[in-house]
Amino acid sequence: MSTVLLRRVPVASPIHRLWAGTKMIGVFLISLLLMFLPSWPILGVTIVFLIAVGALARLPLGVVPRLPWAFWLLIALGAVISAPVGGVALLRYAQVVVFGLILLSASMLIAWTTPMSEIAPALATLGRPLRKLRVPVDELAVVVALTLRGLPLLLEEIRVLRAARRLRPKPDLLHRTTDPLIDILTAAMAVSTRRAGELGEAITARGGTGRLTARPAGPGRNDAIALAVVGAVCAGALALDLLT
Repeated sequence: MSTVLLRRVPVASPIHRLWAGTKMIGVFLISLLLMFLPSWPILGVTIVFLIAVGALARLPLGVVPRLPWAFWLLIALGAVISAPVGGVALLRYAQVVVFGLILLSASMLIAWTTPMSEIAPALATLGRPLRKLRVPVDELAVVVALTLRGLPLLLEEIRVLRAARRLRPKPDLLHRTTDPLIDILTAAMAVSTRRAGELGEAITARGGTGRLTARPAGPGRNDAIALAVVGAVCAGALALDLLT
């Protein structure tokens, strides 16, 4: 499931052709609205809008990840804990859960419609005004690029470690080892540290990080239209909330 979240779906659609920065700005505007006004009318409008964006992007239903049962068990446990407090607490808890799922869905829409190599250059372009405040925008963008590049490798390494541990003979009660999760995390940290050192040496040998991309992209007319649509949806959701 984790690799699917970071994999672009190769489908030709208007959403795929938008600049990565436009999509991030749109998600930021939606998140800002929901952060201050997480009411049910605004949540409903946002859900309908995300479904419409997914349909416009021509994303198949198979890309939607199947969350593990433990996730839904924790959600149900939170509802059980909130229920004795009262109906208002349970309603607020449901709003927080829906809010989190909306942000997760919006983030996955960016991953499904945008190559990961375009995320860091877009962040560097969006953060260009912060350079006047001496914020290391380019360095932060490089960190994001390396993180996005290394996260799938780390997840694959964890899968290999889990598979290798399953092949080990089960210890008896007298020779029981430590927690398997601790063993896997410790081994993953050791592998990540070694790979990070090798990557740093390779970057230094090549003279630094260089340019983030050979073909820097930027916003266009379609991006302005997309942001106008997002702004109109946010304004409409706000107006609907005020009328209800």
